[in-house]
Amino acid sequence: MQESVAEYYGKTLSGSADLKTDACTTSARPAAHLRPLFANIHDEVASTYYGCGLVLPPALAGARVLDLGSGSGRDCYLLAQLVGEQGEVVGVDMTQEQLAIANRHLAWHRDRFGYAQSNVRFLHGYIEQLDALGLEPGSFDVVVSNCVLNLSTDKPAVLRQVANLLAPGGEFYFSDVYADRRLPEALRQDPVIYGECLGGALYWNDFENMARAAGFADPRLVEDRPLAINDAEIKAKLEPTRFFSATYRLFRIENLEPACEDYGQAVRYRGGIEGAPHAFSLDKHHLFEAHRIMPVCGNTWRMLAESRYAGYFDFFGDFSRHLGLYADCGGGLPFDSGSTTAPEAPIAESAGGCCG
Repeated sequence: MQESVAEYYGKTLSGSADLKTDACTTSARPAAHLRPLFANIHDEVASTYYGCGLVLPPALAGARVLDLGSGSGRDCYLLAQLVGEQGEVVGVDMTQEQLAIANRHLAWHRDRFGYAQSNVRFLHGYIEQLDALGLEPGSFDVVVSNCVLNLSTDKPAVLRQVANLLAPGGEFYFSDVYADRRLPEALRQDPVIYGECLGGALYWNDFENMARAAGFADPRLVEDRPLAINDAEIKAKLEPTRFFSATYRLFRIENLEPACEDYGQAVRYRGGIEGAPHAFSLDKHHLFEAHRIMPVCGNTWRMLAESRYAGYFDFFGDFSRHLGLYADCGGGLPFDSGSTTAPEAPIAESAGGCCG
């Protein structure tokens, strides 16, 4: 299947317009502060981009970022502008044709960004075998991936490798495709359906359990949208399964709890994150309004306190008194299925539950 995927993205497809579904495409409009970055991407790199989300988390200045399945390099070159000249972006891909495009435009992007030297490099390799690439464990602040995990033939290995490469408090921020049920084996082995990012899509609950087994105890869903399958032949094969494009963030923080436990804690966002002057969205259920004190569970408190976001928050409380479990914490399909755009996350109520 790895050879089939490499063939599909290296030779069968000449650009994103050749895709038969919208699973490997992005419909979200980037935030206003990110739009100028896209103007600095070479046309050939942009035209051979495949992805289902925007893997551009905030607060990246000076960070070291790894992009899994970097393809022709579009996301790497976007991230290069966010980490700045003092940061670094490393892209890994198994498709030689895509890597050739990415490497061909290294100097062009360096000059476009006004950097003395490029802060991007690309490696040929498999995301299941990152330990074979000489990357130092615990050396990355952020790992991203854009619609690539579903194409992997050993997803647990990818998640374990990511956990090993992230520094304490580091974040795996990635977009991918998920299904509302497990697919039959015949569909999972169909090369076109697999190449279209559908055959390898995980049942969402299997993914969350897989993430926990790899050490990411509390997966956080950031946003999601239902996918339309416009190719009649593919749609007929897959019905009635529903597919979703979703962005998750997983933190490498030891001993997070499996549920939202209440310790009477609260946080206050001070502002200051670029693109989020008035409110910062941690995930689909936590939008922190600047200067408002908001109650949170122990895991959320730690995700903010032990990550690169700590400097933007004030923290109240400790773990000395346990008050029980927050109500409405998890369970059921996490994705919205009624529209093709994700609704804005609600601002946490001052007296409400952590999970909203």
